[in-house]
Amino acid sequence: MDDVDRRLVGALRRNARMAISDLAAELGVSRATIRSRLERLVASGEILGFTVVLRGDATEMPVRGITLIEIEGKGNERIVSRLRGFPEIQTIHSTNGRWDLIVEFGTETLADLDEALKRLRLIDGIVASETSLYLATQRSSKASASASRSPG
Repeated sequence: MDDVDRRLVGALRRNARMAISDLAAELGVSRATIRSRLERLVASGEILGFTVVLRGDATEMPVRGITLIEIEGKGNERIVSRLRGFPEIQTIHSTNGRWDLIVEFGTETLADLDEALKRLRLIDGIVASETSLYLATQRSSKASASASRSPG
C-alpha cells in the first residue's frame, strides 16, 4: 500500500459510505483512480469488507478494559462462541503465551462489569482470567497524524 491507498483506507475508516466522488475530492485524485484502487484493495484481500457502526457502538462506555482468559484443553471455539453472546464484549482476540484470549469490554458501571465477569467465569473450560480497566486512552501518533493530515 502506498500513501494514496493509506489515505483512502483512512477516509473509509472514518466513513465507509463515502461516495467515490467525495473520496476523490478528499484525496485529490480522479474518481477512476479511487474506483481502481478500491477494486484492487478488495481483490488483493487488503480490504476484507465494510461494516456498520451503530450509535451504541460509538458511545464511549465509562467502564472499559480487557480481560485475559486462560482456557483448559481445546475449548477455544466453544468458548469464543459463548463470549460472542456477551453484549459487554466488543472484541475477542486469540493470542499466544500464558493467556489464550483477550477480550475488550465496555459497561455502564462497575456493577455491570462485575456481573459480566461472574457470567464469564462460569463458562466451563475457563480456568483463569485477569481483568484490567482502561484509565485513559491515548490515540497513537500514527492515527492522529492520518486523521489530521490534509488531503492532496
